[in-house]
Amino acid sequence: MLEALRQAEKAFRKNEVPIGAVIVKNGRVIARGFNKREKTQNALFHAEIIAINKACKKLKSWRLDGCDLYVTLEPCPMCSGAICNARIDKVIYATSETTSHDGLCEMILSSTRLNHKTLLVHDEKYQQECAYLLSEFFKSKRNKKT
Repeated sequence: MLEALRQAEKAFRKNEVPIGAVIVKNGRVIARGFNKREKTQNALFHAEIIAINKACKKLKSWRLDGCDLYVTLEPCPMCSGAICNARIDKVIYATSETTSHDGLCEMILSSTRLNHKTLLVHDEKYQQECAYLLSEFFKSKRNKKT
């Protein structure tokens, strides 16, 4: 998770929403990603999607069996769908999405409509650091508007 936090800090420095993700297989980081929506002007460039894309290229497969994804913020519905489709075994996230308390991420990751179920784990060890980075980012955006 510490490496995912480093990725989020990179995003913060680049004026992107500070979310970072890493994919681990057999105890080794095989892919990293951070949000790049502003740079690319592409709504799809979330940290998780970037990390999944890099992992698929590295493993030369769209199936990421045996991989775990560490992410600083609970995945959105788009990323949750991509995680399931990539066959990632487990998602470990640091802080919960504050705007949604409906369990949508978990519903998608465990949906019977999909061929794969992904375990969702809330690891609170770096929750404060990840939440602080997000709140500072959005606070700076609000301050620029006033």
